[in-house]
Amino acid sequence: MALWYSCAFAVFTAPAMSQHAFSPDKHTTLSPRQWYEDAAQKPGFIRDAAQSMAIDHLDALYQELLVFKKKRHSFLGKSLRKPSIPRGLYFWGGVGRGKSFLMDAFYACVPYRRKRRIHFHHFMMEVHNELKTLTNATDPLITVAERIAQKTRLLCFDEFHVSDIADAMILGRLMKELFERGVICVLTSNYPPDELYPNGLQRINFLPAIELLKNWLTVLNVDGGNDYRLRELTREPLFITPLKGSRDKLDVLYERLSSGTGKELKHEIIVFDRKIRAIRHSPGAIWFDFMEICGGPRAQTDYLEIAREYQTVFVSNVPKLAPHQSSEARRFTWLVDVFYDHRVKLVLSAEVEAEQIYTDGVQSSEFFRTASRLTEMQSTSYLGLPHLSDVFEHTPAVNLAE
Repeated sequence: MALWYSCAFAVFTAPAMSQHAFSPDKHTTLSPRQWYEDAAQKPGFIRDAAQSMAIDHLDALYQELLVFKKKRHSFLGKSLRKPSIPRGLYFWGGVGRGKSFLMDAFYACVPYRRKRRIHFHHFMMEVHNELKTLTNATDPLITVAERIAQKTRLLCFDEFHVSDIADAMILGRLMKELFERGVICVLTSNYPPDELYPNGLQRINFLPAIELLKNWLTVLNVDGGNDYRLRELTREPLFITPLKGSRDKLDVLYERLSSGTGKELKHEIIVFDRKIRAIRHSPGAIWFDFMEICGGPRAQTDYLEIAREYQTVFVSNVPKLAPHQSSEARRFTWLVDVFYDHRVKLVLSAEVEAEQIYTDGVQSSEFFRTASRLTEMQSTSYLGLPHLSDVFEHTPAVNLAE
């Protein structure tokens, strides 16, 4: 039976700061509740009831995981009764409510080696790629689940959302196999389980997956009236609009952010054997035109490799996208999500403000999350964060070509 919780925000007045400034060190020995109470004492931290309740659930799961680890080692060593698997969590709510912030803090606190935090779409992309290599396996999906379970005890998914029929048709069975193999999951989503894959093809076949999630995970709503990303800034100094005169401003910013090592020569980078032209390029920094990086056929893996290689990325001439430019909007959303995850410094010149870039068309309603993230990515607190080049295990796939 699904467990549901909901709570409205009750905010204490405090100076606004990016929540990343309060994130725990990855080597912390604090529990989630200890971390939260410690962070709450710092200037600028904003308490709210919904997050506090979420921390209660995360802290309870944290304690269960510690006990589960001890019991499991005892079971393996002394053949005692197999311990029951802790119940995972499903956090959902509107953009900017702190879901990813809380999950990342929980992830840092859990003292597991076999744990992974990943954007859900990146995860499904990996699954599909692995399935392609298992054409001779009796049941490729079980093989994939077994491999994941061997490497991962705790799996944290950010931005859990299903919009692709290929994902929808395998998700239920994949999650079932993972759950039954003892993988504990914590998910964040903008949607409650019952609203996943809305109006999707063959959605009736996806309904068992929804019930599976509700049966294996505690569902918690963290909605409220405050968007922590939008609190940070009233002005975006690294988001330049309108386009008139923006080139000179970008040149100045590029020189400053790349420590003056940029070259005016046009370069090409090669990502997975595909060439991408760059306006300027230097070690750790690169500059693309929007249509070059988002206008043509690009995959999320392209943006992932760029994010790993470069700490600072400029994208110029972002247009107001027309309703028929849903592909460009989707690629831009991928770019923003991946760069956000890796704490890339993103500098943009655009025809209009972020929230006006894509207002009409397929999935335009989901672009509000992208605009919200763009706002946070321009904040001084975000820009002060170290670049995370090792969020995901990888083999570099970027080559530079003069």
